[in-house]
Amino acid sequence: MSNDTPQPQKPKPGQKKIAIDIPKELTAVYANIAFISHTPGEIVLDFAQVLPRMPRGRVLSRVIMSPMHAKMLQSALAQNIANYERQFGEIRLPTSLADQFFRFPQQGGDKDDDD
Repeated sequence: MSNDTPQPQKPKPGQKKIAIDIPKELTAVYANIAFISHTPGEIVLDFAQVLPRMPRGRVLSRVIMSPMHAKMLQSALAQNIANYERQFGEIRLPTSLADQFFRFPQQGGDKDDDD
């Protein structure tokens, strides 16, 4: 039986456990595009939202991190995407920029005409 709730990892010997609080007033944002830039000392991630039939998008959140932490994030994302695909199946990427922004993925096993 699979449990979708992430289990806290036990700290390795010599590591301290860190508690992270999520403020009750924290607002989650939906982003469907990200812009990534960098300097020698930091990676900047701008998360934006672009909606159909809207002439402009809007950056909703900016995250700045060290290159080391960005690489750790890359690794964590890769692990989580692999876990997601094992559980739910392969994530199919759109074939064009227009498909990426303005087309919903097929539901219920329907196949695209170009398959």
